[in-house]
Amino acid sequence: MNNNDILVRLRYALDIKDAEMVEIFDLGGLKTTIEETQNMLAKLNNQIESDDFQENEYEERCDNYMLESFLNGLIVKNRGKQDAKPGDSRKQEQMIKSDQSVNNVMLKKVKIALSLTSDDILDILDETGVTISKSELSAVLRKEGHRNYKVCGDRYARNFLKGLALRYRA
Repeated sequence: MNNNDILVRLRYALDIKDAEMVEIFDLGGLKTTIEETQNMLAKLNNQIESDDFQENEYEERCDNYMLESFLNGLIVKNRGKQDAKPGDSRKQEQMIKSDQSVNNVMLKKVKIALSLTSDDILDILDETGVTISKSELSAVLRKEGHRNYKVCGDRYARNFLKGLALRYRA
């Protein structure tokens, strides 16, 4: 699953319109247009809709910075802008350090944006037929580099986004 797939699935699950997508990117610190956003969501014409697990190709590639900007904007849109601590003028560093950490960061940031608890995430996954323990979820939500950190596989990420769609679009 690539970053564009995550954007498409999040957009569907949370029923976000094109103009809202541009606003969310802007809140996350990335200036984009409706056309650019639509290109990130549009699959190339030569693809066949057969296998849900194949890598899709899109007109415009969504890189890690763009995806993280969108997720940060989603948090700001839903929770409000966080006030800077006095004396701390540092810009927030990117959490997505590699392609392997994308699913973990997406899970954490959507959890924050939608004010979900760990039990909510377990329920969402359970609705899609995926059962994981609290300790497994905790390992996935840990900071990369922590000794108990575990990479979140595409299966969990895909089913989490599917469960969000079931919960928010039902």
